[in-house]
Amino acid sequence: MSPRTVQQYEEIRENKRNLIMETALELFACEGYYTTSISAIAKKAGISKGLIYNYFESKEDIIKSIMLKGFNDLLNVFDPDKDGTLTKEEIRYFIENIFTIMYSDLHFWKLYFMVFMQPLVLGLVEQQFHELIHRSLGMMENYFRVRGYKDPESEAILLGAILDGIGFHLVMDPENFPVDKIKGRIIEIYC
Repeated sequence: MSPRTVQQYEEIRENKRNLIMETALELFACEGYYTTSISAIAKKAGISKGLIYNYFESKEDIIKSIMLKGFNDLLNVFDPDKDGTLTKEEIRYFIENIFTIMYSDLHFWKLYFMVFMQPLVLGLVEQQFHELIHRSLGMMENYFRVRGYKDPESEAILLGAILDGIGFHLVMDPENFPVDKIKGRIIEIYC
């Protein structure tokens, strides 16, 4: 048996890091951030507590990593070509896909909404969140400005609030939320 390559070691490291983040995400979302310990994450992941510290400095580092990954995933769908400008097709793509993304990772979205109700936890990711919101609202304002909306800033804030509200209801009751009807209505209004 030949020794592992650098690439194989990197894959192993990445897999362990993802295991830790996925396990922590589930526990944070279901048990709460404050009540989840590093020991609980290690036990559920089937690894040693010490191994976690090879990948993350602290529990705060873990939640920051989880939230930043989620923010980046969201931006990839929001501005897929990464040009900072939203087209009608990109807005439609985002609206059609945001609900699929939420359904595919309900733990993340549950944690996302929980973080905003806990000021100390929000403080851990507040800077990155404000950067995401500032960038997203700016692109939406420009989208509405180009389309001749009377108050593009308010329209961008309204769309963001609508999507947050929908996301909250979807996370709370995913089986009964009428996602297709709501998605169709938002597309009808904004696309």
